Amino acid sequence: MQFLVYLLAYPLLWLISILPFRLFYWLSDCVYFIIYYIIGYRRKVVKENLALTLPYLSKTEQKQIEKKFYHHMCDMFLETIKTMSISPKEMEKRFRVTNIELVNEYATKNKSVILVASHYASYEWLLTINPKIDFKGIAVYKKVANPYFDKLVRRIRSKYDTELVETRKAIPTMAQNQRQGILSMYGLASDQSPKLDRIFHSMKFMGIEVPVHTGAEMLAKKYNLSVIFVKVKKVARGYYEATFVPIADNPNDYKNFDITEKYLREVEKQIYEAPEYYLWTHKRWKHRVE
Repeated sequence: MQFLVYLLAYPLLWLISILPFRLFYWLSDCVYFIIYYIIGYRRKVVKENLALTLPYLSKTEQKQIEKKFYHHMCDMFLETIKTMSISPKEMEKRFRVTNIELVNEYATKNKSVILVASHYASYEWLLTINPKIDFKGIAVYKKVANPYFDKLVRRIRSKYDTELVETRKAIPTMAQNQRQGILSMYGLASDQSPKLDRIFHSMKFMGIEVPVHTGAEMLAKKYNLSVIFVKVKKVARGYYEATFVPIADNPNDYKNFDITEKYLREVEKQIYEAPEYYLWTHKRWKHRVE
C-alpha cells in the first residue's frame, strides 16, 4: 500500500517541480486557499500559538500574521518539491549566503561545527550550502514513516551532496568522524518541543517557560564542536538569504544550558522581526510550565 501511494504521488510531485515559477506560485496560492479556508489545517493551533507568544498584538494583527504564515508555509512546502528539478544556477540566485567565509574559517582551524537552525523561512533550502563549505555536510533528520517517501526525501535533501543521518545515528556518526579526523558540519534544528523522555531543562522561549532541546549543546561539548547559528531571511517570494552567527567557539567554556539559551535568543530575534515566517503549526508550547 505504501508503495502504491508513492507510485501515485511521485508523477504529480515531479510535474509540480518542473512548473515555471509564475505557475508554480499560482499553484501555491491555490493550495493556500484549500489548506486555510477549506481544510483549516491546524488553524486552532496557529491561532493559540500567536495569541500566547504575541499577546501585545491586536487580534487583527495576529490574524494578518496567521494568513501570511499559511501563504509562506504553502510556498515552502512546494519549494521543497521544486528542489527535485531546480538547477544549481537557479538555486544560487534564490538562496544566497552572505558570509560563508565565517564558517570556512573554522575549517582552517581544524574545527568541526554544529550548525543550529530553526524552523523559520526556508530551512529546507539550507542544504544547498554544502558545495560552498570546506566540511563534510551532515544533516540530522527524522525518518519518514513511508520508506519510499523517506528515500525520496533523502534524495531531494542530498542533491547537494549533503549526507543525511537519522537522529538515532547522530552520536555514532560524530564519534566515527572524530576518530577518523573528518572535518564535518552537522546541521540540526533545535527549536521544537522535545520528547517527554528527553527533557533535561526548561527555559523561556518567546516569553513562555517550556522544555527545550539541549542535544546540540550536549553534543558540542562531548565532541568539542563549535556552535554556529544560521539566520535565514526571506527577502522576496522565492528568494532567501542566510547569515551565520557564531554562538560558541569553545563550548566547554560555557556553563550548562548557556549555549542553548544563546541559540534560542537568536531564534526569538528572528521571529520577532517577521513572525509570519516561523512554523506556527507545531505544538511548540504544549508542555509549557504553568
